[in-house]
Amino acid sequence: MTAGLGKAPRWVDLALVPLVNLVAALIVSGIVVAAVGQSPLKALEVLVTGSFGYGEAIGYTLYYTTNFIFTGLAVAVAFHAGLFNIGGEGQAYIGGLGVGIACLWLGGILPFPLIFLLAIVFGAAFGAGWAYVPGWLQAKRGSHVVITTIMFNFIASALMTYIMVYVLIVPGQQSPESRGFDPSTFLPTAKQMLGSVGIEIAASPLNLSFLVALIAAAAVWVFIWYTHLGYELRVVGKSERAAVYSGISPDRHIILAMAISGGLAGLVGLNEIMGVQHRLLLNFTGGVGFVGIAVALMGRNHPFGICLAALLFGALYQGGSELAFSMPQLSKEMVVVIQGLVILFCGALEHLFRPQLERLFAKPLPAKA
Repeated sequence: MTAGLGKAPRWVDLALVPLVNLVAALIVSGIVVAAVGQSPLKALEVLVTGSFGYGEAIGYTLYYTTNFIFTGLAVAVAFHAGLFNIGGEGQAYIGGLGVGIACLWLGGILPFPLIFLLAIVFGAAFGAGWAYVPGWLQAKRGSHVVITTIMFNFIASALMTYIMVYVLIVPGQQSPESRGFDPSTFLPTAKQMLGSVGIEIAASPLNLSFLVALIAAAAVWVFIWYTHLGYELRVVGKSERAAVYSGISPDRHIILAMAISGGLAGLVGLNEIMGVQHRLLLNFTGGVGFVGIAVALMGRNHPFGICLAALLFGALYQGGSELAFSMPQLSKEMVVVIQGLVILFCGALEHLFRPQLERLFAKPLPAKA
């Protein structure tokens, strides 16, 4: 006899549940594709080939992945402190402003290594500063961070519009863009870096910021699980009352977690502004802050899982573009529906199949004497 069911193995939560959610999303997407008279298998083939089938596609997939790693990590750090940071979009926007200012002011004056380091500092500082205020309001005034970060997304958009239209726009130009950066500020692309050691790959927007994203993921992993400060932050996220009893200040760690979170989101500007656009412009984030929420949820707020989830969403973005091009019958709106279904199942409905799977793989408890 047994005394009931115990916990399911950890791999069920980390691997099986996300995989089942992804398969469910693809099945529903296939039904939608079939409903408009197209072959789901052909659409899946185009999606996969367009993401990983050739060198340029892989470069674009990893380019999108870079943004999602930054924003996914931003959501995860706040989550471990018991906070739901929905302001990654605005924090990435303002962080990009910091990166752009560093490039505009220092381009042609300092050597690239110094400009690169200062761009990282400026981007992280601007993003952290933008997230600091919602964190302070939550800690000191009780304003819920979900509400304030959503509001700050709109404030960031309005602020950037004003700056680009009235401050940084090139005189006499109608398009709200800054002047182009000095070439000394451009991030080297993957083609240039690998070409310098004799490895030839296809040209793509993939650049040095991808390595920065991987380093940031490793740093978050060490910080959260292997530092005293990270441990205190997790205690606050589990129970503020227990943290106070242990002598840990919840207010301090809430503000700190939001600042770190905003700093990570602000690094999106490295990839977009310094690596690809080479100028400041409006709407360069393109919703990556919101996708970062789904990335963090699917990655279980662990840096390794976030990197895998970011790769998945990077593949969906790149493969979706190929899908709209290769199968014109599937409009861009239909591709967005497919991406939305993946976000729905892997984010909002991530617990849909969890009880059944945990019950299926749970180990029986031994019977009590």
